[in-house]
Amino acid sequence: MTIDLPVASEKPLDRSPYSMFRRLQRRKPTWTVGVAVIGYGYWGPNLVRNFAEQPAAKMVAVSDLSVERLTQVHTRYPKVKLTTDFRDILADPNVDAVVVATPVSSHFDIAMRALQAGKHVLVTKPMTASSEQTARLIEEAEQRGLVLMVDHTFVFTGAVQTLKQLVDSGNLGQLYYYDSVRVNLGLFQRDVNVLWDLAVHDLAIMDYVLGQRPVAVAATGSAHVPGHQVNLAYLTCYYTGSLITHHHVNWLAPLKIRRTLIGGARQMIVYDELEPSEKIKVYDKGIILADSQGAVESMIGYRTGDMWAPKLSLTEGLRVEAEHFLECVAHRRQPLTDGHCGLRIISILEAAARSLAQQGRPVELENDASGSEALPSQAS
Repeated sequence: MTIDLPVASEKPLDRSPYSMFRRLQRRKPTWTVGVAVIGYGYWGPNLVRNFAEQPAAKMVAVSDLSVERLTQVHTRYPKVKLTTDFRDILADPNVDAVVVATPVSSHFDIAMRALQAGKHVLVTKPMTASSEQTARLIEEAEQRGLVLMVDHTFVFTGAVQTLKQLVDSGNLGQLYYYDSVRVNLGLFQRDVNVLWDLAVHDLAIMDYVLGQRPVAVAATGSAHVPGHQVNLAYLTCYYTGSLITHHHVNWLAPLKIRRTLIGGARQMIVYDELEPSEKIKVYDKGIILADSQGAVESMIGYRTGDMWAPKLSLTEGLRVEAEHFLECVAHRRQPLTDGHCGLRIISILEAAARSLAQQGRPVELENDASGSEALPSQAS
């Protein structure tokens, strides 16, 4: 897919999706994209709301199997077309782009039909149920010159954009570890386990912020409810060198925790999604290795400096993501979270499933075109 780059200016242009969103808000787009949402369950209402509020979008239609849910849509958006058959949307010439927000098991079939109907596609996470399905969607989209994007909403938040800038600046020094916790009570899913439901968020953030691809993964977990998927899991990702990442996810926790620690040789970061204001805190802390031949204890010193919290915009990530998707559709640009991004995450989840089945045995990841050399450092 051809990537259109902004025209160079005297002052370097910040090409992150968040900065792009601010630029677009200062000028009204001269183009409009017809959008339809398939699936109005848990996440669908948020998608419809954000696209309906975009000046560059015309909310054309919503599809859902539930008449009761469609009634809710009509109450709030009386001009939007409603249907219980998503094929009506695919046949509608006023629809340019389709957002798929259905259960994961149906993502591939609906997204493939949409692409074959000439529609641009945004799919909620995880993109499909397998890497083979995702690869087929990527191929179909590229052959038809269509935009294919996965809904990794957190990547488009001001906090994660700042995390990316902090890591890319090099001020943290050599990266040692990335440790995330995402736990809460529920919601138990029937079609995917807790890794596919919760860890996918942290893997997407990790993929974007670190800009590297792990070489192997190991996962352990347990299912505590008969007849249900694994609800507690620990996932470790190994990288070339000493960098390691660890992700703890749980549907059976008494508290809701969303916290990530990133440790470097010079600085460390704590990112707490639930903090109302200071979501990111940077600590000037670390260790000092003395040039000594003595005992190990005498060679390590501890350095404690200041803590500072960068100012973050609190604009809803999904709003920025919707604007980014519309911009990519209108100008045929490659999304920040494109199909290859979705493929990288699903490849990790599949390897984690194999490791779970082998009681935590490390599983190597295949080195393919979606490897570290393909990871974007900026939005296109």
